[in-house]
Amino acid sequence: MRFFSLRKKKYATLTVKDSDQTSTITEKEKNGITEEVSELWEKCPECGEIIIKKDIKRNLKKCPQCGYYYKMTANERLDLLIDEGSFEEKDANLEAKDFLEFEGYEEKIIKSKEKTNMNEGVLSGTGNISGIKVSIAIMDFNFLGGSMGSVVGEKITRALERGLEEKIPVIVVASSGGARMYEGIVSLMQMAKTSAAVEKLKQAGIPFISVPVNPTTGGVTASFAMLGDVIITEPNALIGFAGQRVIEETIKQKLPKGFQKSEFLLEHGMVDVIVKREEMKDTITKILSNIL
Repeated sequence: MRFFSLRKKKYATLTVKDSDQTSTITEKEKNGITEEVSELWEKCPECGEIIIKKDIKRNLKKCPQCGYYYKMTANERLDLLIDEGSFEEKDANLEAKDFLEFEGYEEKIIKSKEKTNMNEGVLSGTGNISGIKVSIAIMDFNFLGGSMGSVVGEKITRALERGLEEKIPVIVVASSGGARMYEGIVSLMQMAKTSAAVEKLKQAGIPFISVPVNPTTGGVTASFAMLGDVIITEPNALIGFAGQRVIEETIKQKLPKGFQKSEFLLEHGMVDVIVKREEMKDTITKILSNIL
């Protein structure tokens, strides 16, 4: 006796009917359909639901089903935090140079500029948060993984120094894979430069609020991102220096699950508060109102 099981297909088969003839869709047409669908829909990496992209954007770049936090661009962060019409961009003309003649670096910069419509991986300037003037810098992970090269380090340093000059609070939103390897030791120098600028702010008593979001790693974590007077982050954000596998291989020990996530860092005193995205501006406003 033979048993047959009916299994539901995991994919859809598409055919096109022309009069009495049925023809299979070509590979090119299939790719076209796939591209069209990907422009309208996105699969949530957390819950697996297929979500309309417009719904994700309308929900502050969060999954409407499970609340998964998608990465925001620098301009989206700007709209989230800064009062409408109050932002004045600074240092927009600064652009990275391939002074080490690193193979492929110039092409990567060009592609990142086209992808983000930015000259570099950080947006900086002055603006108001609920009427309070601040100096702000916002990193964009879409620009070469938010890596910190000479220009990113310079723009963040200038944002910190601008706060010192104008005696206004400084906000830096970090999202980065770390130092930019294409610029070698020059990228590592930005760690010391930004940290020194933070120290000048502290000595002058100017508030510095650091907002490391998912992901913030490498040299950015090891410098200004964890030096804020107040460190604010979002739920389930990855914040750390080296990767878990690298650390475990180095110390020959198994690390706790989620040890680099924001909840673990809050529990161990590495960050001060975890804030939902929709509450970020109000939280920063309350902090600034209490310390100014």
